[in-house]
Amino acid sequence: MDEEQQQVASTWPLPPPFWKDFTSDNVSRIEELRKETADRLGVQDTWKVRLDGLPRELRNLQPPPEPEDGEWRVFGDRYRLKDELPQLEDGEIRRLFPDLDERDQDGKHFDRVTILKRLAKSLLLNFLELTGLLATSPEAAEDKITDIRDLFINFHHLINEYRPHQARESLITMMQSQLDRTRAETNAIRDAKDKAERVLEGLGSLTIENQVNYKTLENEESYDPDIEAWTMLLE
Repeated sequence: MDEEQQQVASTWPLPPPFWKDFTSDNVSRIEELRKETADRLGVQDTWKVRLDGLPRELRNLQPPPEPEDGEWRVFGDRYRLKDELPQLEDGEIRRLFPDLDERDQDGKHFDRVTILKRLAKSLLLNFLELTGLLATSPEAAEDKITDIRDLFINFHHLINEYRPHQARESLITMMQSQLDRTRAETNAIRDAKDKAERVLEGLGSLTIENQVNYKTLENEESYDPDIEAWTMLLE
């Protein structure tokens, strides 16, 4: 048990022991069982089929069901199916700014930018106070360090609330760049098409005068007007 906990908490933990079950033969066997069960149940997606009564060597090849509480642990860290930003109150952190859904005395929503500026100024002020306390009474600096920690966590939490907006704007920028690149390629193709049409129109308007002396040709049938036209163009 101690060895297992040590592996879970390790920076580079060892792979789980059931990796040895993922052989080519076992994968083929479970795929055949899934296909047979899907055909029997009339299910099109075989990956949705959950098999019961599998032998020991095939049990680990079947993905586990979703956790009922929506949480699971991997290498000592907790993850959730629904990724939500944890609230400050969940971590017993003091909230140093009002709820952004609330309204101020003028009936307006609180401005995030203004709150971030206030928190930044509070951080600088508390840091100066901390340096003064460390010079005069270091034993009283613990409370001030706690205040700075709460300020940093509140500042970071408020920035994290911008993550959905950042992701949306990044997606808009990426799609706009793809659209601009596609339009540029389309315009380049149209320009090449127009250039080719102008060249063909110019070739069609040429009057090719036959400068060949048929008498010098050993065989008149060997004369090719297309070759003669290209020869004149190259000259």
